[in-house]
Amino acid sequence: MTVPETCRIAVLDDYQGVALASADWSPLPPGCTVDVARDHLVGEDLVAFLADARAVVVMRERTPVDAALLDRLPALELVVTTGMRNAAIDLGAAAERGVTVCGTRGLAGPATELTWALILACLRRIPEEVAAMRDGAWQTTVGQELEGRTLGLLGLGHIGQRMARVAHAFDMRVTAWSPNLTPERATAAGAELVGKRALFASADVVSVHLKLGDRSRGLVGVDELRAMRPDAWLVNTSRGPIVEETALLTAVREGWIAGAALDVYDEEPLPAGHPFRDTPGILATGHIGYVTAGNYRSFYTDVVEDLAAFLAGAPVRRLA
Repeated sequence: MTVPETCRIAVLDDYQGVALASADWSPLPPGCTVDVARDHLVGEDLVAFLADARAVVVMRERTPVDAALLDRLPALELVVTTGMRNAAIDLGAAAERGVTVCGTRGLAGPATELTWALILACLRRIPEEVAAMRDGAWQTTVGQELEGRTLGLLGLGHIGQRMARVAHAFDMRVTAWSPNLTPERATAAGAELVGKRALFASADVVSVHLKLGDRSRGLVGVDELRAMRPDAWLVNTSRGPIVEETALLTAVREGWIAGAALDVYDEEPLPAGHPFRDTPGILATGHIGYVTAGNYRSFYTDVVEDLAAFLAGAPVRRLA
């Protein structure tokens, strides 16, 4: 790619307005302009914002980049996504249209930390106790301890393994299941491989750490939630569509399980009137598992490097 006198770069979904401050953008060639959209754009607003952009930066799966969108962006030559995997980008369609896709590195800790924050908040009833203190009350709930309880990990990849290490610090038993998990890999990660139903039936906390794909979409439904005990919790900080929304709402409302903690959803941002926002027994956060200052520095530093390398004719961290 020959860098034109002017090269417009569009940055999407910078909700907190941190993209430009999280990295040094000066390595970009003279003539490059960077425009940032802080609101989530869809439809014609999205197309209009990207109309003359030669490069677009997307944050995780906040904005789908599919064939239909690519067909309306003839000037587009590069998509940079934060992270090295983005299920919302049609890599095949990008390749067919000559659009390069590059990724970035990120920190391993933030998602694990947020998952444990949610687990502790649920079992120790922290939101309820904070609200009670503000209302002038004192000790209104009885929490549950982690020691001696069982953490069931649905997925034992990079984050799942970190989850297991933390669980052992709490003296928890750790079980795990995924379609291709072997006993040897589970043992090496400090977990016990069990059957899928056994994981849901025996765990005090089931935590989802699978990648979203055809095999994992809708993997947690009525049968799995019915297998859980009424005092057990489900936590999903992976991807929303892995857990069937309707089934989970029914499970919480009817007391099949104690409750759920969620950071991910089928539709994001979660619509204002969605029942996950106000259903008792559901603790919901707005996909903040990766939202930390350090992670943003890592993301956007690599974004600038990806952009500069592509404009110099030597793309790095290519996904397509």
